[in-house]
Amino acid sequence: MTYDVTLIPGDGIGPEIIAAARQLLAALGEFDYEEHLLGGAAIDEHGTALSDETLAAAKAADAVLLGAVGGPKWDTTDPDKPRPEQGLLGIRKGMGLFANLRPVRPSPALMGASPLREERISGTDLLVVRELTGGIYFGKRGREPDSAFDTCTYTREEIERIVRVGFEAARRRAAGSGRKPKVTSVDKANVLETSRFWREVVLTIAPSYADVELEHMLVDNAAMQLVSRPADFDVIVTENLFGDVLSDESAMLTGSLGMLPSASLGAEGEPGLFEPVHGSAPDIAGKGIANPLATFLSVAMMLRHGLGRAEDAERVEVAVDAVLERGLRTPDLASSTAGVAPMVDVPAEVEVGTAEMTSAVLEELAA
Repeated sequence: MTYDVTLIPGDGIGPEIIAAARQLLAALGEFDYEEHLLGGAAIDEHGTALSDETLAAAKAADAVLLGAVGGPKWDTTDPDKPRPEQGLLGIRKGMGLFANLRPVRPSPALMGASPLREERISGTDLLVVRELTGGIYFGKRGREPDSAFDTCTYTREEIERIVRVGFEAARRRAAGSGRKPKVTSVDKANVLETSRFWREVVLTIAPSYADVELEHMLVDNAAMQLVSRPADFDVIVTENLFGDVLSDESAMLTGSLGMLPSASLGAEGEPGLFEPVHGSAPDIAGKGIANPLATFLSVAMMLRHGLGRAEDAERVEVAVDAVLERGLRTPDLASSTAGVAPMVDVPAEVEVGTAEMTSAVLEELAA
């Protein structure tokens, strides 16, 4: 079977990391792809951050792989002028993406880059599943001279569909491992009515997943437990605001923004959008030193969560780990681990650019 993938390079280092991803897709085989504009590049070409053509291509594809959007060139305070970020929000809305998945799995060779002690982060392999289109970010809001308000609202349907994504993800992650899958539902049910409703709905879904362990945790406690015992988590499922905060907190456990992939998913059978979380990094664009590994790991998420190719996803992840264990580092990784002894024995660090890192991963993949 051949898969159709819409590639969206975007801005800054986006074209460089998507070019690297094209090489990875070619090595994996069975992919057809075409590139489309989004963000600042689309503003320059079409006068809008998201064209109808790009959105149509994204919706028609089997999956969408995005580089990054934004940059100082398009910064403006004029509300009538387009901004690159409008393209990202527009494509998420247009594709109906309601679930954001952020995996946190520190590479053994980069353990020393984490702000936590190695013995505390060892064994961490968790997934944050964040509801993406509801809650306080999308509720009614207003402002008076001496007050303001933002309303948090959730419907049963919104909660049910994101909770099912969390349970299904836990099942997939545990498949073949011999361990019991686990979901931690995070809320603030001791204070908020929306959280009490959230917990009630979760409890109606849980019996359909009797093989999955369920625990409820208040968000403040979850924030503490993430830094005290991160390895005890499997899948965290939570609402939009809490997920925004907890996913960023958990991401820092790895110590390197250049290694973090993400996925945004919609209804079953609909294409998902996969992207690194590091941004467009315009300061290093065109220098040939952008780290392609977060994009490669986003490809792995696309394979696993979007295309049902879990074995190929694992091949990509193993190849990335192997290259890091050989000591290869793009400049962002070299600076983040300088002077820190990793948990595993690795050769001395060798600083490389985008092309060298890409070639090394492709070599490991072939091996």
